Formats: sequence, C-alpha cells, structure tokens
Amino acid sequence: MSGQQARAARERSEQERAADASRAGSTVSFRPVSEFLRTYLTVGIFGALGAVIVAALLGAGRILRPSRPTPAKVENYESGVDPIGDMWSQANIRYYVFALLFVLFDVEAVFIFPWAARLEAYALFGLVEMAIFIFILLLGLLYAWRKRMLRWV
Repeated sequence: MSGQQARAARERSEQERAADASRAGSTVSFRPVSEFLRTYLTVGIFGALGAVIVAALLGAGRILRPSRPTPAKVENYESGVDPIGDMWSQANIRYYVFALLFVLFDVEAVFIFPWAARLEAYALFGLVEMAIFIFILLLGLLYAWRKRMLRWV
C-alpha cells in the first residue's frame, strides 16, 4: 500500500468515526494520540508513579519512626568537631586549591573519555587538538607546582 493510499484510508476511517459520533449525538470527534506524544505520556506516567512511591515511602517512614529528641540529638555537628566557641574559623587556602585542581583534572577526564572513544573519526586533527588541550592543562599543573601550591603542609 502506497503512502497516498494509506493516507486516504486514514481519512476515510476518521470521517467514518466522525459520522458515527454525529449519529450518536456527540459533537466530539476522537483523534488518536500520536506515537511521539504517547512516548512522553509513558515517561510522564512513570515519573508520576515514581514520585508517588517516593512520597509514600517517606510518609511511611515519618509515621513509623520513633521521635525522641534529646539535647545531644538536636545539637549541631560539624565534621567531628564539637561546636564550642566562635563558629568562625578561616581555612587554609591550600585546601581550596587542591579542590580546584581536582575539579580541573576531573573535568579534563570528562573531555578525554568521549574523545578517546571516537579517536578514529577525529583522525589527526582530533589528536592535535587533544594534545594542545592536555598541554595547556600541564602548563597549569606546572605553574601550581612551581608556586608550591601542591604541598599539603
């Protein structure tokens, strides 16, 4: 069956449904949901089902758990340090630099993995681009090393 014949058959079936609906006294015509919208409907149904399950489990946990607050339970707890004295303390900048370097090289890995998976498609151009990218990152690492920012103590 060609595309034109299929389209004509669909139009005839829609006209027949409209005629049946008008004979039944209804003015609403039924249009089937497209496959595109049906997939989103499925995702929406599963998303709503997941939200209902999460809400039900959290609600059940709140109802079933014992609640016996004590002064020790409601006291603030911060990284194993007892909350005594002034809450303001200045951290060493080296901790932030280590965190920043970790994020930098972690993001580098995120860029390198897809590149490595498609290396054949990128050929020599991709190899040169990644070499430049890694060289710039190594320059940053060398700079941090020369400034002695990589020493923990």
